[in-house]
Order: sequence, then structure tokens, then C-alpha cells
Amino acid sequence: MFDLISIKGAIGAVDGFYCDGVSVGLKKDDALDVAFIYSDTICDVEAIFTQNRFQAAPIKHFLKKGDFNTNFVLINAKNANAMTGEAGVADIDELLENLTKKFPMAINPIMSSTGVIGVRLPKEKIATAFDKFDLNSKNGENCANAIMTTDAYQKSVAFRVDLSDGGSFTIGAMAKGAGMINPSLATMLCFIVTDANIPKNEMKELLSECVEDTFNAISVDGDTSTNDTVMLLSNKKSGVYNKEAFKYALFEVMKKLALDIARDGEGAKKLVAFEVKNALNYEEASKAAKALSNSLLVKTALFGEDPNWGRIASTIGASRVESDETKLVISFDDVVVYDKGNIYFDKENELKAANVLKKSEFKISCDLGIGDGKFTAYGCDLGYEYVKINADYRT
Repeated sequence: MFDLISIKGAIGAVDGFYCDGVSVGLKKDDALDVAFIYSDTICDVEAIFTQNRFQAAPIKHFLKKGDFNTNFVLINAKNANAMTGEAGVADIDELLENLTKKFPMAINPIMSSTGVIGVRLPKEKIATAFDKFDLNSKNGENCANAIMTTDAYQKSVAFRVDLSDGGSFTIGAMAKGAGMINPSLATMLCFIVTDANIPKNEMKELLSECVEDTFNAISVDGDTSTNDTVMLLSNKKSGVYNKEAFKYALFEVMKKLALDIARDGEGAKKLVAFEVKNALNYEEASKAAKALSNSLLVKTALFGEDPNWGRIASTIGASRVESDETKLVISFDDVVVYDKGNIYFDKENELKAANVLKKSEFKISCDLGIGDGKFTAYGCDLGYEYVKINADYRT
């Protein structure tokens, strides 16, 4: 048995980890734009990256290291360092070499970036952050703010896990993301740190298991970025570990941040759970649910608060999963609008369904009546603000 207790501080809440964010002029109005995560002891590190074939330079740089330990992560906003070729990787090497000259205690530092694709890193500007870094700082809020791009708010979380034998460990995390979000990760960065004594060989296993129903279950606009990263670092300082408890805490961290990203979809006002149940199997349920969360027609109907269940049915059919209109049931929360060939969409029921869509969070449920597969994807509405943000993103 164990207890999960929410605590303040995000990344900085974990023993031995330090963090902060500073401004070097990458963003307007002196907004924070470069962050660091530092551990005073060496960490095991594992990560899951984008499935986009054009992986950004920071990912290439990480992967070429092979199996390694680290205690420092440098993160910049406003520039993705993607589609920059070998020069982009060399830019990282140069920046990190200068970092270690300034901070010799930084071991095998790594870098992560987010922002505009196809532009070389402004190395000189980023390097000015090093004189501003205070490696004794535990400012998780500044750190989370610094990595934001089009995010409306910072996304962070921390838990202490108390075990029944009296031991405890902590886990803290932050993420960024609001647009270019699609299942198979998203244009998102997520950094998770812990003092749990987790074995190295279980870190990737648990990350992979937890990502499927969290970050791989969200969508804002159906676009998968070049920089998507979920990273886990463990400095093991607590000396405490319980696999069941850690997996539970890790999942809760990732689920909270994933839903924050979906809720913060650029200009979005609604967080929607797309539940598909009784599909042929898990894979088919996932395929149908993700089709719903990605559909522009569905998203714009949500924005207009139009309970157009025909778009839901059409999207399921177009996903090509095993389905039968005489077995399908569609509901908006608990309002059934279509039931195995029977249409329940008179004026009274349509008004009930429309009232569901006026809420900030709700569920659209589709029972396929075929098998026992189930999956819930998460998405948001899509409106004018999304177009406005992305029409002039570079400028």
C-alpha cells in the first residue's frame, strides 16, 4: 500500500534537483525563455521521442550518446533547432562545451528545444543564460514558464509517495505544449525527475507503458512535431523504490500534464474525452478514438457547440474499424442521441446534448457493440484563435 500526496514545487520539489528559468531575449518583453534542470548527483536518464521522421537536432544529439548518465538539462524556447542538419547538432555541442566550462559540475549535459522549425540556434544569446543561472535555485515555476511557447499557462506537478513501510520518494515534472499536438506524443516537451531508486532497466519500460494512455492519447490539431520529448531522470537519492507505487505516480504525473496540454489547445475552450468501448480490440478502439480527437469537422462542431452526432458516426466509419450502425450507440455525457439504428434527436434531446457541449469538460462516448476493446482519447475544440495564432506563428 502507498499514499500519493500532492506537493508544491514541481521539478524543484525533488531532493537533489535544482531548476530555474531566465530571459535572454528569445521571447518578447523579457519573458523567461531558457531553463535548466540540475541534479547534485548523477542521474540515470531515459526518454521517448517523436515518431516524426525528421527528428530535431537535440534528439539526434541525445541518441548519438548511446547509454549514458547526466545531471544537467538545458532547455530553450522559440527555436526548435529542427531541420538544421549536422550544423544543428554541432551548435548543441558548442553550447554544451561552453556550459561545462562555466559549470564543471555539469556531467554529460543534454539539450532540449522548442519553437520555430528550420532556423539555426541563436547560440550567443542562449549562452548569455549561463551567467544568469543559479544552480542553487529550486524555482520550478520559473523553469516551467521558460519553456512555454504558445501555452496559455505553465504546466507542472509534484507528488510525494509514502509507502506502508515508512519509506517515501518524490516525483516532479513540467511540460509545455498547446499546438502541433497529435497522438504519438505531441509538440511537447515533458521533463520528469525523481529521487526514487528506480532500476535503470525499468525506466524505459514504465515510460513506454504510461505514455500510451497519456501523451499518446491527446490531440489538438493532428500534427506531430519534430521535437516531442518525454524525459525521465532519477538521481536515486531517496534510496526508496516500489515498482507498483512508482508506476502509479508516474502515470498520474503524465496523465495530469497530458490533459493540461489538451485543455490548453491553442484558443481551446473545451477538454473532451472521446471514449470508444466494445470495439473489436484495443487497437481498433484506439484507432477510432484518435480519429475522433483528430477530426477537424468534429473539433469545429465542438467549437460551435453543435451536437452533430452525424460527424461522430461518419468519423468512426471513416476510421475503417470494424463497426455496424445497428450496434452503435453515441452519447454526449449521459445523453444518448443514437442507439443501434434508432435516432433520439428531437428538439428536447438535441437541447440536452447542446447543453453538454456548453460545458468546459465533457465526454463523447461511442459503444461499437462489437467486442471488448476500449480506449479514451482526449482533444479539444478548434476555433478562430487557433487560426490566428498559427497564421503568424513565426512573426
